[in-house]
Amino acid sequence: MSKFALCLTHDVDRPYKTYQGLYYAVTDQSRYHLQTVLSRENPYWQFEEIMALERDLGVRSSFYFLNEPSLLETGSVSDFFDLKNWLEHAGRYDITAESITDVIRRLDAEGWEVGMHGSFRSCDDIDRLRTEKEELEAVLGHEILGGRQHHLRRAGQTWQYHRDLGLKYDASLGMSTEFGFQYGYQPFSPFDDDFVVFPLTLMEVALPDPGVDFETAWDECERLLDEAEDNRAVMTALWHPRYFNEDEFPGYRQLYIKLVESALDRGAWVGSLGEYYQTFLEEKSVTGDGSGDQNRESGYPMTEQGSVSRGRQSSPAQSNHELTDEQAVHGMSERGEGD
Repeated sequence: MSKFALCLTHDVDRPYKTYQGLYYAVTDQSRYHLQTVLSRENPYWQFEEIMALERDLGVRSSFYFLNEPSLLETGSVSDFFDLKNWLEHAGRYDITAESITDVIRRLDAEGWEVGMHGSFRSCDDIDRLRTEKEELEAVLGHEILGGRQHHLRRAGQTWQYHRDLGLKYDASLGMSTEFGFQYGYQPFSPFDDDFVVFPLTLMEVALPDPGVDFETAWDECERLLDEAEDNRAVMTALWHPRYFNEDEFPGYRQLYIKLVESALDRGAWVGSLGEYYQTFLEEKSVTGDGSGDQNRESGYPMTEQGSVSRGRQSSPAQSNHELTDEQAVHGMSERGEGD
């Protein structure tokens, strides 16, 4: 029986480097960034590298694909004068484009989970969520199990919408500026049924920059692994694909490898959220109040709230798993978007 679990996830926000290359070429006067603009290289396209890396480690992960509609489809007149909306849509991609459909189908065929990264406005729009789910499933050829909302955005009915649409889990509960087990050590069911929520333990951008101080970043990861092992926790980690590009984000790739290797050395179960759900939670009793004996066969009981590092402690509103728009959207850093 595994001592604890590490679930690996990747939010596919921007597989192509677009406005970022031009911006950094001007502001940093960096030859590298200018080269990516002129050569039309795609330094954020890291699918093959991640697959090879995880294949070598003997693990699989979840990839959540974003289907952000154009402002022409969803924007009001005022939206066109809001800079953040243009930045949000500048890097959008088409999940029906051949290059994207090819990688989605290859991931699925080779054992990786493909899920939905709900678009910026979809958290309170069930029709938009339905469209995104159906379009992704049309590419895959089968139903998906779950996903995570873009920027971790959630509204009061988001989980209900996910459940009503037939999704089995959501992984949006968390913060881009904090890491830890502040939302508990286990997935839980908000409706006392088979729909579960996996709290986000760690987003790479919340850590100290490993390119500046790798040992400090690793110390934080090791502390989380210690806490997960001590409490037989389900730990969920998010590494955006672009952070595997060592030229722009030095240290993150090696930190990810060390995290996975250390978890495996400790006897952890390591894999995708979908695989965890199907292996341990599907058709099993899951209680929503933290008092039940969830997941008997895996040996992972429901446990109390754990620690939180960096940033503010949860407010009373956050204790009910509600985040303000500012908390959900922001969390930006010099290293990139916390989304």
